[in-house]
Amino acid sequence: MERISWNQYFMSQSHLLALRSTCQRLMVGATVVRDKRIIAGGYNGSVSGGVHCSDEGCYVIDGHCVRTIHAEVNALLQCAKFGVPTDGAEIYVTHFPCLHCCKSIIQSGIKAVYYAEDYKNHPYAIELFRDAGIKVEKVALEHVSIQLK
Repeated sequence: MERISWNQYFMSQSHLLALRSTCQRLMVGATVVRDKRIIAGGYNGSVSGGVHCSDEGCYVIDGHCVRTIHAEVNALLQCAKFGVPTDGAEIYVTHFPCLHCCKSIIQSGIKAVYYAEDYKNHPYAIELFRDAGIKVEKVALEHVSIQLK
């Protein structure tokens, strides 16, 4: 049996995290990695202890759900909460980061963004990533099968 690649491994983790999402519009997961080790994970959902969109519906203003914290920000905030440095780390996200997440990723010192699906890829986010020297790569998550012995 052949082992899955590092990209498959970390992107699979992000897809697993997305299954915890409470967002009814798009389930997103993010995994922060440094030196081939997972240092944090996040999914999109409400603030801790708050009302979830899956329970009471989305709170939409100007086309955006204001109740939801995005997966990337949740993962970065987890690092901040527990004092885990993100400078030089990489992030694996199920969908291309929005403009706000793009700026948070840049400010956190992340050096590479790997994503599985295009999602409203904002031209300014692409420009900001390029200007910041951040590697951005779309990663196809090939079928990963698990065989238990």
